[in-house]
Amino acid sequence: MSRSSQVWSNGELIPFVEAKVHMLSHGFSRGSAVFEVFGVHLSPNGPQAFRMDEHLKRLVRTCDLLGMHLAHSPSEIAEAVKQTVTANTMANGYIKVMAYYSEISLGNLVPEGNLDLAIFALEAGSDLGLDSNKTVSACISKWCKLHPRSVPPMAKACANYLNGFLARQDARQRGYDIGILLDTHGFVGEGAMESVFIVKEGVLKTPPLGRVLSSITRMSIIELARVSDMKVLETPILPDELSSADEIFFSATPFKVLPVNRLDNVQFDAPGPISIRLAELMSDVTTCKDDRFTNWFQPL
Repeated sequence: MSRSSQVWSNGELIPFVEAKVHMLSHGFSRGSAVFEVFGVHLSPNGPQAFRMDEHLKRLVRTCDLLGMHLAHSPSEIAEAVKQTVTANTMANGYIKVMAYYSEISLGNLVPEGNLDLAIFALEAGSDLGLDSNKTVSACISKWCKLHPRSVPPMAKACANYLNGFLARQDARQRGYDIGILLDTHGFVGEGAMESVFIVKEGVLKTPPLGRVLSSITRMSIIELARVSDMKVLETPILPDELSSADEIFFSATPFKVLPVNRLDNVQFDAPGPISIRLAELMSDVTTCKDDRFTNWFQPL
């Protein structure tokens, strides 16, 4: 991100270098920050946000789950996103919305005020490329997914990603790209930041909601598959089903379909036909070649 970029912060645009909080702030020292990230794609009519409405609904839902309070409504945040994109003349990239407690916290564990809000426009680049088409290796992580009675997995909270950090660190130390977290019942959960899909005999399967994040990209993949007459099951998946699958792929905002070429010691011919088909469908949507899903985009 360029140091000359503009950041929307609590109602005003400020230089990127001024977007700071104190190291003893509650959001930094207690991990009480929540966020959303969604793609911006250039259309013939200008930049447009991918499912911003759904992402902002989830932001509100996250705050409700955690007992936090936003000072801005979804419509006000959407307008602030437009201002941020315009100020940064962004065409393709990401928007990251951060909501956090900026007050210094020593003994106060539960702040009562509203969250501060910041919006970043992140131009797509080599490290933030939209819709990567590479393949990756994966392993079953030694760490398990956080239990839903400890913190709500449906909340997109920064603190929850320490779990993902450990899974990614474990995978890299063992020579893999992505670690897959099992839940506390031993079923497949998700990656560090990714939803997990498998294909078996033409059927697309993914873990059900309740123990994994309600991913907007996951939801989009499921909707695309169903309108394309693919059978989709949201069902518990055992680890053994991964190694016997015909295809495995991850989904997340940066890459809508990310095929797995190796799981532990099992090799896959990746990308497989279903992965290729879904990647093509999603590419057609994000490049404005499929007008069935124009309601997935909000003009900026």
